[in-house]
Amino acid sequence: LDCTGVYGSREHGEAHIAAGAKKVLFSHPGSNDLDATVVYGVNQDQLRAEHRIVSNASCTTNCIIPVIKLLDDAYGIESGTVTTIHSAMHDQQVIDAYHPDLRRTRAASQSIIPVDTKLAAGITRFFPQFNDRFEAIAVRVPTINVTAIDLSVTVKKPVKANEVNLLLQKAAQGAFHGIVDYTELPLVSVDFNHDPHSAIVDGTQTRVSGAHLIKTLVWCDNEWGFANRMLDTTLAMATVAFR
Repeated sequence: LDCTGVYGSREHGEAHIAAGAKKVLFSHPGSNDLDATVVYGVNQDQLRAEHRIVSNASCTTNCIIPVIKLLDDAYGIESGTVTTIHSAMHDQQVIDAYHPDLRRTRAASQSIIPVDTKLAAGITRFFPQFNDRFEAIAVRVPTINVTAIDLSVTVKKPVKANEVNLLLQKAAQGAFHGIVDYTELPLVSVDFNHDPHSAIVDGTQTRVSGAHLIKTLVWCDNEWGFANRMLDTTLAMATVAFR
């Protein structure tokens, strides 16, 4: 498991293989020439024995892809926007200091900081039909852990907020059990520390405007939840290797 968060190219994967590893799983979005990119719970069934160098995408991709799939399968998504509200990360400064990105020169504990994100590209990697139909922005906030994702999508079929919540709640209890969770408790970010799910839908924040615009809030422990998916994907890779 390459959990540096830095490497994700086939070249780096091959270096691990040359050093004796049988298979490589990156905890980071990889280059397009990797054998596979997996969001566990959505496409791990596509893994094959010959897949040696694999990416587990990112914590935010693992969080939002299952929810997008559920909404698209049920209502037909036409377009969408995503805002990730992410806890501070290792590439930010403790105090104001140099960084090539001027916004990241500012102290992580003092500001809400807009940053670049490739989440929209990650979405279209799994759903090519959404090319140029999804946009994403990201902000870093001065908390230690847990991320919230604000998802807005326009859909083809008319729907009500309670119907959206029922769909997501049933998925959490059924096909996506262990991957997606659902809550209507009045929780805040710290309450999701060490939650093993990829995504926790906050049903209290679901809104529908004009019958076709859905907005929902999804939480994830971007460390612990994603670490669980790394282990799940590792087991899936081992299972197909010895099948």
